[in-house]
Amino acid sequence: MLYGHLPEIEKPISRLVQGTVMMSSERLEQSFRLMDEVYAHGCTCFDSAHGYRDGDCERVLGSWIHQRGLEDEIVILTKGAHHSQDRNRVTPFDITSDLFDSLARLRTDTIDLYVLHRDDPTVPVGPIVEVLNEHKAAGRIRAFGGSNWAYQRVREANAYAQKHGLVPFFVSSPNFSLAEQIEEPWPNCVSISGPEGADARAYYEKTQIALFTWSSLAGGFFSGRFTRDNLDTFTDYFDLLCVGSYCSEDNFRRLDRAQALSQKKSLSLPQIAMAYVMNQPLNIFALVGCANGDEYAANAAALSVELTSEELAWLDLHTDEEPD
Repeated sequence: MLYGHLPEIEKPISRLVQGTVMMSSERLEQSFRLMDEVYAHGCTCFDSAHGYRDGDCERVLGSWIHQRGLEDEIVILTKGAHHSQDRNRVTPFDITSDLFDSLARLRTDTIDLYVLHRDDPTVPVGPIVEVLNEHKAAGRIRAFGGSNWAYQRVREANAYAQKHGLVPFFVSSPNFSLAEQIEEPWPNCVSISGPEGADARAYYEKTQIALFTWSSLAGGFFSGRFTRDNLDTFTDYFDLLCVGSYCSEDNFRRLDRAQALSQKKSLSLPQIAMAYVMNQPLNIFALVGCANGDEYAANAAALSVELTSEELAWLDLHTDEEPD
């Protein structure tokens, strides 16, 4: 396992971050088993959210950490202030309300990484930065940032923090993978993949803000289950999201090249897709939703796979000249 660090957090943070959206108190034994397995493979960071299963995912994660006595080892990343069907909720009031809910569910006094699940570009960043600093000063959070925030808004928030002597965003959590997102899977998502994400990637390369990238394997697109000829056979909710979000001809060309390179390197298709993400000049922590420890271990093995600049360019369709 490879680990990274953030200035505000002493604990090492695994570069491969396990999601918790599949966990449930109704399947507590299976959920605990999954977390035990990925922890045994070096996972120290788990991703959750106030809105996942109406808070049940946070409760399961908090119970597991407490029962296993891992408070000093596990880095918790959780998210709040998601929009509701009635209104946008990126306000100091909603941030505070969601944060206190999450603290109780996670059975902790401090959340390591607190990330706003959505942005509302119509509101000024100042009050948002200020309330997050207040909670940090009170010891409720160690570091904070935004999920699905455009890089321009992250830049604006950090300029405000610098001007007023406040702590900036240390974290951004956009979508990023080898596959370009052709349609957002959920409303108000932000991706830095593909040609349209070039400016965002340049900003994050320059600043080295930690990126906790979601759908690093494009929602299962690089599992190999999706082909040009079988897209009308899928009925599962998450499979349909993948079909709508990633199943374009350009992405199938990327998949074809990833498959060819995986055979050449004796790796799996998902490992090549993960290696593409981790070989970028960015400070990336990849979010994954592994179903078991073996799947997590296979993804973790890809973290140390080195790809050349020629291989990266070929995978991303920047050149038709196949690398040696």
